[in-house]
Amino acid sequence: MGRRSILVAAGWVATVAVATLIGLGAIRLVGESLTGTPGGVRSEAEVERALASPEPAPTGTTGTASVGPGTASPTPSASSGVRRGFATDGGTAVAECGAGGVRLVSWAPAQGYRVRDVDRGPDDDVEVKFRGPTREYELKVRCIGSEPVAVADD
Repeated sequence: MGRRSILVAAGWVATVAVATLIGLGAIRLVGESLTGTPGGVRSEAEVERALASPEPAPTGTTGTASVGPGTASPTPSASSGVRRGFATDGGTAVAECGAGGVRLVSWAPAQGYRVRDVDRGPDDDVEVKFRGPTREYELKVRCIGSEPVAVADD
């Protein structure tokens, strides 16, 4: 091999090494959003604590657990009325009644589903639609008295 061939190969190896280091540095700057779960993997105890907290997380997850599809469990709200969590096979939502009507406080799709449409209120009724690979679930909520109640779609 000639001297020129050795220099070309060494230059190519150096270029590949520099490009790899730049790529790794860029991924490190961007953070875990490209390479893993943002905020890391949570333990079962951390998930239970997050679900049991009265205020929902700002990412749209629910702060109140429900017992089963279409059922609700009331909790006092800091703002007004009663706050309730509702569950369908497509996802969960938390709603509360107030002076302006009912409003969705938070919602989260179940695994394999996504939120198709949200009417968060406040209004006479609010709704969230969860779409999965084979089915769609719609959760519609109204205030009856001062309590949010799931109702059938009109």
